[in-house]
Amino acid sequence: MTVRFRHAAPVWAAFPELSAGALYAAGVDAPADTRRRAAGYTDRAVARLARGTEGEFPEVLAWRRTFSRMGVKPTQYRSASESLLRRLRKEGSLPRIHPLVDLCNAVSVAYAVPVAVLDVDRITGPLLEVRPARGDETYTAFGGGVERPAPGEVTFVDSAGRAHARRWTHRQSGHSAVGAHTGRVLVVAEAMHDGGAEAVAEVLKTVEEEVAAHWAATTATAVLTPAAPEFVFGH
Repeated sequence: MTVRFRHAAPVWAAFPELSAGALYAAGVDAPADTRRRAAGYTDRAVARLARGTEGEFPEVLAWRRTFSRMGVKPTQYRSASESLLRRLRKEGSLPRIHPLVDLCNAVSVAYAVPVAVLDVDRITGPLLEVRPARGDETYTAFGGGVERPAPGEVTFVDSAGRAHARRWTHRQSGHSAVGAHTGRVLVVAEAMHDGGAEAVAEVLKTVEEEVAAHWAATTATAVLTPAAPEFVFGH
């Protein structure tokens, strides 16, 4: 079954500065050691943090402005990339979760851009859409609790009405979290800063190269725009 991924027209209209792209990979369930390559990307972020905190990064400031426009307190709810950078600055390392997730988290801090990684087989097709919530969607937290995104909150919603994120790039869902069982993933990169289109393209290229280096996987990528907002993936 194929799945269509897109950002809804109201999102593009409200946030014309958005740059977005997606990568689909099948065959990432084999064991892989990504630690050395991930460390290279993390080192780039550490070097940048030595010159100033993440709160000074244009990429982070752009997402803070976006959160404020959504009515979300940016100092209370941070984009995923800001949270990772903050943890890296304070603790000197990132959490180890899964070889691919760890790699994508390292790429995320290297580019200061949120990178989501979702288990495709936990998404109900045929549509996964980034759109404002209606208020009837269900979100499963990592702890297992069920929440309902507030009406108007931007989230990732599948055809079953399941929300796979809270507050857009703040937090992913435990339901579609990547684990040892995961064989197919959707990787989404989103940026709001000047130069975001170039950053997103670089993130996609980097992740695709790393997937090829570590897994015998098939991949497909797409840069998303208002004129070409949809990425069709799967089989």
